[in-house]
Amino acid sequence: MVLPARAALVCSRCVARTVQVPIYGELDTKMKQLVRKIGGVFLFLMSWHPNVSAQTTADTLAYDEYINYILQYHPLARQANLKLDLAAANQLAARGNLDPKISADWTGKDFDDKIYYNIFQTKFQIPTRMGLDITGGYEYGKGDFLNPENKTNKYGLVNLGVEVNLLQGLWVNERRTQFEQAEIFAQLSENQRQIMLNELVYFASLAYLNWQRYEAFEVIFEENIELAEAYFDNTKAAYLNGEKAAIDTLEAQIIRQDAITLQQYNLANLTKAKYTVENFLWYENAPIELRPDIFPQNYRGLLRPDLPEFAPIQLTENHPILLEKINKMSMKEVDIRLKREKLKPKLKAKYNPLLATADEGRAINYTPLEAKWGVAFSMPIPMRSERADVQRSEIALQEIALDLDDKRNELLNKIENSWAQLAINTQQIDFQEQNVENYLRLLEGENEKFLFGESSVFLINKRQEKYINGRLKLIDLLIKQQILRLEYRYFAGAP
Repeated sequence: MVLPARAALVCSRCVARTVQVPIYGELDTKMKQLVRKIGGVFLFLMSWHPNVSAQTTADTLAYDEYINYILQYHPLARQANLKLDLAAANQLAARGNLDPKISADWTGKDFDDKIYYNIFQTKFQIPTRMGLDITGGYEYGKGDFLNPENKTNKYGLVNLGVEVNLLQGLWVNERRTQFEQAEIFAQLSENQRQIMLNELVYFASLAYLNWQRYEAFEVIFEENIELAEAYFDNTKAAYLNGEKAAIDTLEAQIIRQDAITLQQYNLANLTKAKYTVENFLWYENAPIELRPDIFPQNYRGLLRPDLPEFAPIQLTENHPILLEKINKMSMKEVDIRLKREKLKPKLKAKYNPLLATADEGRAINYTPLEAKWGVAFSMPIPMRSERADVQRSEIALQEIALDLDDKRNELLNKIENSWAQLAINTQQIDFQEQNVENYLRLLEGENEKFLFGESSVFLINKRQEKYINGRLKLIDLLIKQQILRLEYRYFAGAP
C-alpha cells in the first residue's frame, strides 16, 4: 500500500527504524541446520540458502507508538475528550443560575399637550444557592393622570430587600440541585471518557495482535514454500537423471502447490488484519495507510508486561463502568431529593423597604413601616402528580442499582476467568514448545533415515508439516496469551 501524500510525514514519525527480531531465533537456526542436512541428500540444495527468517532491517510500528497515536488523533479518542468539554459547559450553566439580573422599564403617555404619565423602573436580583434572593430597584413616576401607586417625589424611590421560600425550596431547590448534578456530571463524563478510551485501546490492541499473528505466520509459510520449491527442483533433477519416477515429480509438485496455497490463505488474512489496523491509524484529521515495509513489533514481547492486582472493593472504587453507574445513581438521588421537596407547600415571603428622599435634599430616609411586602402560599391537593414523580424516580434508581450489581458480578467473573485461562495458557505454551522441539527432532531423524534409503520425500514432508503446524499453534498460543492479558486489564478497568 502507498501512503497518501497528505499523511506522508506521519508514517515517518509514527514508526521507528529498528532491527526486526527474528521469529523463533533458536528454532530458525535449527531449521537452517536441517535444510543444510537435507542439502546433503538433495544435490540441488547445495546452492540454496534460506533468507526469509534472517535478520533484516525494517520499519517497525511499535505497539506503544501505535497506541499513542490512536489516543492523540483517532476520532473516537477526540470524541471522548469532548465529554470533558461538555461537563465544563454544564458546570458553567449551573453557575449561571447565580448570575445577578438587572432590568429596566420606561413608559409614558403624552396627549393633548398633557403629560399623562412617565414611569421609570429598574430592578436587580441576586440569586443564592438557598431559596433566598436579594432584590432591589429604583422607581420614578410623575404625570397628571398617574396611578397613585406609582407616584414618587422628584428624586424617585429606592427599594432594597429579600425574597425567601420558607417551606418548599428553602434548602433543596432547583439551583442547588443543578450545582450538585453538574459536579456529579463532571465525574460521570470523566468515567464515560475513560470507558470510551479503554474500549478503543482494547479493540485497537486486538487488531495489532492479529496483525502480529499473520506476520509471524507469513515468515513460516515463506520458509515452507522455499523448502517445497527445493524438494520439487531436486526431485525434478533426479527424474531427469533417471533416479526418480515421474510420479515422484507429481508428488513434489503437489507439495509445492499446497505450500503456496497455504501462504495465499495467510496472505488474505494478513491483508485483512492490516486494513483493520489502518482503521485505528490517524494523524490530525487524516487516516494513515501502512506502507508495505511496515511491520509490527516481535510477537514474543509482551505488549503490556504489568498486570494490575485487584480486590472486589478496588474494582468497585476504580472501574469506570461501575463508577459511571454509581454516578448515575448519585444524580438520580439528587433528583429524588428535589422531587420530594416538591411535596411540601409553597410559602414565599418578600420584604422591600422603600427608601425615599427628603424634599430638601437627596439623602435617603429609612422608615421600617414604609415597605413593599407580601406572602404567597400554594399547595396542590392531593399531590398525586408529585408523588408519582417520586415513585418513578425511585424505581429508576432501583433499576440502576440492580444493573450495578449485575455488572459488578459480571466483571468479577470475567476477570477471574481471564486469570484462570492465563494459567492454563501458560501450561499449554510450555507443552507446545516441547512439542515443537520434538517435531524438529522427528524431522531430523526422518532426514537421517532418508540418507540410508529408508524414507522418502513424502515422509519428510509429513514430518515437516507437523513441525510447521506445531510452530503455528505455538504462535497462536502466544498471541492468545497476549489477548488474555489484554482482556484481564480491560475487565479490571485498567487503561
